[in-house]
Amino acid sequence: MTFGEQPAYLRVAGDLRQKIVDGQLPPHTRLPSQARIRQEYGVSDTVALEARKVLMAEGLVEGRSGSGTYVRERPVPRRISRSGYRPSGGATPFRQEQADGEGRGTWESSSEQAEASVAVAERLGIEPGERVMCTKYLFREGGEVMMLSTSWEPLAVTGRTPVMLPEEGPLGGMGVVERMRAIDVIVDNVAEEVGARPGLAEELLVLGGVPGHVVLVVSRTFYASGRPVETADVVIPADRYRVAYHLPVK
Repeated sequence: MTFGEQPAYLRVAGDLRQKIVDGQLPPHTRLPSQARIRQEYGVSDTVALEARKVLMAEGLVEGRSGSGTYVRERPVPRRISRSGYRPSGGATPFRQEQADGEGRGTWESSSEQAEASVAVAERLGIEPGERVMCTKYLFREGGEVMMLSTSWEPLAVTGRTPVMLPEEGPLGGMGVVERMRAIDVIVDNVAEEVGARPGLAEELLVLGGVPGHVVLVVSRTFYASGRPVETADVVIPADRYRVAYHLPVK
C-alpha cells in the first residue's frame, strides 16, 4: 500500500458512510448485505465484514437480531451551556438554564462518603484514602437521560458543616460557590478540561448508547485561594450534545 492509500475496507466504509450522510441510505434502511457489498465493490467477504464493523463502531448502523444491520437515527446535536461558576447567582448552570428558558430538565442525586482514589486525591490536592463526599447526578431533559456527573468534595473542608451534603440542608442544590461561601470558603477560580473517550459500559447503559459510542468528559475543579475544594466529571453523549461555553470578558 502506497503512502496515502486507504485499505479497501476503509474505502468501502467511507462510501457507505457518505451514502448515509447524504440520505441515500436514510434512517431505518437496511444496510446492503455482506454478499451485496462484496459484489458491488468487488471485495472479499473479509473486507465487506470489516467495513460493516467500522460503521457499527462509528454508531452509524446497528445490528438487529435475526433481521440484519440498519442505519441508525441520527439525532440533531443539542447544546449544553457552561457559563463559569456564576459567583453572584447561586444556581448551577443546568438549573439556571432550566429557569431561564422553557427547560424540561430534571435531575436526581445520591451522596455517600468514600475514600479518595489516587486520581481524585491528586485533583483535590489531598492524600489517597482521605475521606470525601462523593455525589452522583443523573440529568434528564424531556425524560431522556442527557448527562451524568460525579463530584467529590474533601470532608476536611465540608465535614461537620451545614453544607456537607450538596443536595440537602438549607443550601442544598445551590451550587459549589454559594455553599462554600456559607462556610467562609471563597471560590475564586474554576478550571475545566474537555476530552473525549469511548463510553464505559455502565455509562452507555444509562445514557442509551451502544458499545463504542464516544462520550465527552468535562473535568471541572473549583479552587479557593489555590486550594481545590471540589472536583467533578461530567459525562455527555457526544452524538447528541455539544458543549457551548459563554465566558465573560474582563
